[in-house]
Amino acid sequence: MSMLTPPGMGGKYRITGDKYPRMRPHRRRGRLVVVVVVCGAVLGVAGWGTLQLIDVFTGGGGTATAAGTGCSTKATKVSPAASASAAPAVAGAAPKPAQITVNVFNATTRSGLAKTTADELRKRGFKIGEVGNATKQYDKKVVGTGILLGPAASLNTSLPVLATQLTTAERRTDAARTGTAIDLIIGNQFKALTSPTASLKALTALAAPQPTATTKKGC
Repeated sequence: MSMLTPPGMGGKYRITGDKYPRMRPHRRRGRLVVVVVVCGAVLGVAGWGTLQLIDVFTGGGGTATAAGTGCSTKATKVSPAASASAAPAVAGAAPKPAQITVNVFNATTRSGLAKTTADELRKRGFKIGEVGNATKQYDKKVVGTGILLGPAASLNTSLPVLATQLTTAERRTDAARTGTAIDLIIGNQFKALTSPTASLKALTALAAPQPTATTKKGC
């Protein structure tokens, strides 16, 4: 048997010529598996990125969810009530004009303005206290239509009620002031009280239940 005869063939086959077959090793399946896995991962990331871009440009179309809670939060809704032109909110029940005593003082150079204004407020149901010229602190120093001045407790009670009669007036409180009466100090730009129709509308809105903001959450 020739030395070039592969073992185990019993001399049946012989290799002749000057070329010899190469014995190639088996391909490694592990490398092929790695390539497949990497390709799959790349395709998955590309697909996820595409979905994210679609959500960005289309607005998502889903319900916003609070982080860490798993509960969706809906937009806050306010029940319809008083309009923006209505008087400010009053803590608890608003007092009626008949329960409010108003002092009317004239800080302008126009005579008789305090009396005519006080008479009109009396017709509208308010109690009238002092009527006359403003003190030196305010005389000829009120630039706007007027100042409503009262004790600290009147900020969310009687002051908003009187403000419905002169909606452009400035409101102030004095912590050192005692009693429940409030002052209407007439300013240089004052022409007249707010019209009875507009005042009544604002007063009605003030006495109505105030809107409450509620946030609904769904899980």
